[in-house]
Amino acid sequence: MSAGGWITMLLAVGGMTWLLGWCVLKVLSTPGSAEHLHSPADITPPDAEVE
Repeated sequence: MSAGGWITMLLAVGGMTWLLGWCVLKVLSTPGSAEHLHSPADITPPDAEVE
């Protein structure tokens, strides 16, 4: 492989690895994120009748 190919490959793999690490860090370090978690069982549709 030529030098240009190696540079392109290293930039692409390095960039995607950095992006993955940044995203994981943001997800794990967000304060108060447990209060914002919801599942479909927790959500009441607006047109549902509550008894």
